Amino acid sequence: MQRWHTLAAHYNHKCGCRVQKIPLDAGASCPNRDGTLSRSGCTFCNANGSGSGRAKQGDSLLQQWNAQRAAYLRDDPNTRFIAYLQSFSNTYGPQIRLQQLLQTVCGLPECFGVAVGTRPDCLDGHKLDTLAALNCDLWLELGLQTAHNATLNRINRGHTAADSEKAVRLAAERGIAVCAHLMAGLPGEDERHFLQSLDWALSLPIKGLKLHNLYVPKGTALATHYAAGLYHPLWRDEYVDTLCAALPRIPSSIVIHRLQSDPAPRELLAPTWASDKRGLLGDLRKALGARELWQGKHADSPLGCPAVFLGAGGVRDDL
Repeated sequence: MQRWHTLAAHYNHKCGCRVQKIPLDAGASCPNRDGTLSRSGCTFCNANGSGSGRAKQGDSLLQQWNAQRAAYLRDDPNTRFIAYLQSFSNTYGPQIRLQQLLQTVCGLPECFGVAVGTRPDCLDGHKLDTLAALNCDLWLELGLQTAHNATLNRINRGHTAADSEKAVRLAAERGIAVCAHLMAGLPGEDERHFLQSLDWALSLPIKGLKLHNLYVPKGTALATHYAAGLYHPLWRDEYVDTLCAALPRIPSSIVIHRLQSDPAPRELLAPTWASDKRGLLGDLRKALGARELWQGKHADSPLGCPAVFLGAGGVRDDL
């Protein structure tokens, strides 16, 4: 039994086939890196902006796309593809840059849709209009992280919860599907803070959620705090318990894009369990089953898991 509304199930019902997101590094920057807000970035952000660093290596978007697409097509020739602009803040900078970037991405071979990762403070009406005008499947992936301004300051985020609310509402007004990103285990926060942030995000017009366990990447400010004993990441069972508390609060219509973090190769300092994505999801399924819980149980689906949760094919769990 599937106990949450996966992205795989969403696309299986929508398209009837597997849809694969391909992460791309478009060489974007960030106001929290280039000196506009700061040069140190968020305390948890690695040097590649949570991406691959392929742009720095000279790989074009087409090269990145073709290399990954070919591998997936060998596995399933009927796969459809979404371009995921992942690294840094992809709507940051001049309007013309965004227009050219989206034109390039939408022109990639067999590109079915686009997911655009960015910060809430890197959007305005003109950029959102540009996104809304795209004739493709579109997700706007917004790093909200937390509802608590004290935490946003603590992690050197550089924007407020009010900035997040404004961005989500402006996007939704234009019919853009927003996937909100939230982090569990942020410095100074416990499960209560995380659930408050979740309830806050659910009060906004979002269509999807990405929930992350905060891990410690090497070479970050968070790594320095960890080495000094000033921060300790969640234990594995703590995060499973947090997800068991969170999922029943989430309406069944919300698409869960991810429930675990995805450390880049060789960057993980702690906790070691953060690299065991499939094992964590297995633990979560067992815990939800043992406690008779599922997404939406305490929201809109008290009697059982909705049929929409079930689906074959779709998007792999590694997204």
